[in-house]
Amino acid sequence: MRGPLAGVRVVEFAGIGPGPFCAMLLADMGADVLRLDRIEPVDVGLPVASELELLNRGRRSVAMDLKRPEAVAAVLRLLERADALIEGFRPGVLERLGLGPDVALARNPRLVHGRMTGYGQEGPLAHVPGHDINAIALAGVLHRMGPADAKPTIPLNLIGDFGGGALYLAFGIACALLEVARSGRGQVIDAAMVDGAAHLATMFHGLAAGGRWKGARGTNVLDGGAPWYQVYETRDGRWIAVGAIEQRFYEELLRRIGLDREDLPDAQDEKRWPELRERFAARFREKTRDEWCALLETSEVCFAPVLAPHEAPAHPHNAARGTFVEVAGVTQPAPAPRFSRTPGGVQRPPPQPGEHTREALADWGFAAREIDALVAAGAVR
Repeated sequence: MRGPLAGVRVVEFAGIGPGPFCAMLLADMGADVLRLDRIEPVDVGLPVASELELLNRGRRSVAMDLKRPEAVAAVLRLLERADALIEGFRPGVLERLGLGPDVALARNPRLVHGRMTGYGQEGPLAHVPGHDINAIALAGVLHRMGPADAKPTIPLNLIGDFGGGALYLAFGIACALLEVARSGRGQVIDAAMVDGAAHLATMFHGLAAGGRWKGARGTNVLDGGAPWYQVYETRDGRWIAVGAIEQRFYEELLRRIGLDREDLPDAQDEKRWPELRERFAARFREKTRDEWCALLETSEVCFAPVLAPHEAPAHPHNAARGTFVEVAGVTQPAPAPRFSRTPGGVQRPPPQPGEHTREALADWGFAAREIDALVAAGAVR
């Protein structure tokens, strides 16, 4: 294993969305993440072949039946050797299984117990099911996204699941591991998607308090209101993205696309933004996307083509940086961020549930006869 987290051991209770993404982040950075899958398949809402569950890459899988006491006892033994735990159960579920934080920390006082939920471990909605869309709605984030004359736009599940959820849990685990090195004591991390999504929007609360952000979506600088921070269609039906916020970049944009500032509405006159947007739209419709790329892509305009997912890996910049990699025949994003001395990497493709049960349990300290007993009891597969 390689990466800045080489030597760190993590137990992951299988889940969907933010938990697996967090585990993937740690595995990409070299952690030995052991995924505890369920023996029986469950409804995850977005069924896909195991080998294409890219969020599960980089780790080994043990299939367990946590309803069996032998499996619970085995998990506790694993936690004795673990540095961190990732779980996404509703509050109280692990406690009922006999695997709650009090029990786990009693077995391993240095354990970092990471809990990932939509609404957190406490509060009126703590036990209510929810997904990304619900968390970002409650956080006041979804309301800000979309055009002024339409309903809010769903930003995939990037903000609640992955940004406000997984990344905050991974950050919390990294912080707690650093603190353990000083204190020798583990702790519980309560990572809620609603908290993380709200925190991601910190800047906009400041802008609103200062009168620099209006409540109506699609009327502000960063939400599609400003003509110079917008997506435009090109002559061939493709799209380009312009982000010329600073004055010097805006001036360069006008020069490059051949528009005279004196012949345009004042860029700071918000009432005339629709008119200015249409002027830009008309100009950008005069050339194809690739023609605009040739003219603007390496300029000081803050420009990029809107690439389809299948185009992105082949773009010269992404190709030069190795932003995408191929693992087991599947093209996917490479680990990020990058380290000068201890680079991360994809350790292995996504596992089949239970693919590494014997191998992984042996590496984590179980004797062959103990593994045989667990298999015979139906606790693992």
